[in-house]
Amino acid sequence: MADSKELQQIVERAVAQVFDRQLPKLQSELVDRVLAELPASAQTGAGSPVQAGHATGNLVQAIASIHAGTTQKEILRALLEVASAYGSRIALFVVKAGAASGWQCRGLGGDDAVKDFPLDLTTGPAAHAYQNRVVAPANIAEMDPRFVKQFGGPGNEQVMVLPLVLKDKVAAVLYADGGADGLLDGPSLEVLVLTTSAWLEVTSLRKQMNKEIADAATSMAAPVVAPVQAVSSFSDPFAGHTPKHIAPKAAPEPEPAAEVVEVAHAASAGAAASAPAADPFAGMSPDDADTHRKAQRFARLLVDEIKLYNQAKVSEGRRNKDLYDRLKEDIEKSRSTFQKRYGNTAAASGDYFQREVLRSLADDDTSVMGANFRK
Repeated sequence: MADSKELQQIVERAVAQVFDRQLPKLQSELVDRVLAELPASAQTGAGSPVQAGHATGNLVQAIASIHAGTTQKEILRALLEVASAYGSRIALFVVKAGAASGWQCRGLGGDDAVKDFPLDLTTGPAAHAYQNRVVAPANIAEMDPRFVKQFGGPGNEQVMVLPLVLKDKVAAVLYADGGADGLLDGPSLEVLVLTTSAWLEVTSLRKQMNKEIADAATSMAAPVVAPVQAVSSFSDPFAGHTPKHIAPKAAPEPEPAAEVVEVAHAASAGAAASAPAADPFAGMSPDDADTHRKAQRFARLLVDEIKLYNQAKVSEGRRNKDLYDRLKEDIEKSRSTFQKRYGNTAAASGDYFQREVLRSLADDDTSVMGANFRK
């Protein structure tokens, strides 16, 4: 029988082959879905200062450039490169702990001209984009005065700030203006930002799925595994980028550098801040505790995938309180997948898939799912 390392290598090769076959189809679907969300004027360039040179064909090529990135940094740099064809001056600001810090730019000097520049998120279009997670067009006079003083403004005074949303949170904002020549194609920039958000989530899911399968292979070879702290299924591309202008805090215990660790905030005001969080699996054997944790992660991965590919349905379902009816086929297919893997294990009693559906899709509000959702 193959040892643990050999077994893991076999599984990883098989997974890589599956993804290599599926990625071209996935890329094509992402392009179609993003373009389908836009009005016809955005796809043809109508109403934009750059109509003729930026029709749908060029926009699809730009999206393909983003999809060619295989790491988070490659994807973000591709965004800046292709966005510079639709806006003369482009800058990406990382958002951490409610503060925005410059990452890279195009057309504002060197690529690092905005590096660590603290953009004010409490006023103007940057605040509107960050707080409401929507594109914010504005006049340069509404922008952070420090930014305008250092980098100047466009000739026509029109700017826009676009939020890059990952896992329902704004992880970065993209600033764009037309510079001296007035090149600012807002709809196309919105397509590129939406595409980047989706592709970052796809690469994160791919990484997590590889990890899940590798963990399963390791478990088959060595069933007794020490309990580990559960982490979310999303890898934060900006986790290593801490804005210099944020005051340092006391160093926490080491965490995975590229993952966002879920922290419970349910402690009462009078509880001691240093009290350790209770382990829900503390009374279980190491094997059972490990199975429960893996079941939680697998449920989260399945629901993340539903959410990623059905963002419009999720928004409409929440608004109309019929989310289950809109997503029934996807939910039940994923439920079946979860049951086949964990339905006959120690984790079956945890009902983790149902919990994750309610938590992630409905924010724990059962009424959002509709009358046909089985509780």
